[in-house]
Amino acid sequence: QVQLLESGGGLVQPGGSLRLSCSASGSIASISAMGWYRQAPGKQRELVATIGMRGGGTNYLDSVKGRFTLSRDNARNSISLQMNSLKPEDTAVYYCKANVRRPGSTFLESDYWGQGTQVTVSS
Repeated sequence: QVQLLESGGGLVQPGGSLRLSCSASGSIASISAMGWYRQAPGKQRELVATIGMRGGGTNYLDSVKGRFTLSRDNARNSISLQMNSLKPEDTAVYYCKANVRRPGSTFLESDYWGQGTQVTVSS
């Protein structure tokens, strides 16, 4: 069906930077939006940033505004999250999500999730 390939996670010191990328592949007619969510141990999953693939409008978690920047590449069905000034509180598994319309569908859209990539911010 649809698969999301994530990359860019890793270990970084506080104040450092990482760049997460996510590319969607498979049976896709169109993608309306893509984004990143994260989940820390013992905490619920939360939205980090989303972007509309048509207009490029973005939505950010308040605590990452000014530090994270989400961009899109429609030709590649991909997004990139540039994360700067990372804090220990950013430590989590980050999951990519895409809202996808499948071929043959008219208005039906479904969410697809990546497997998650670990981001650890620590000294």
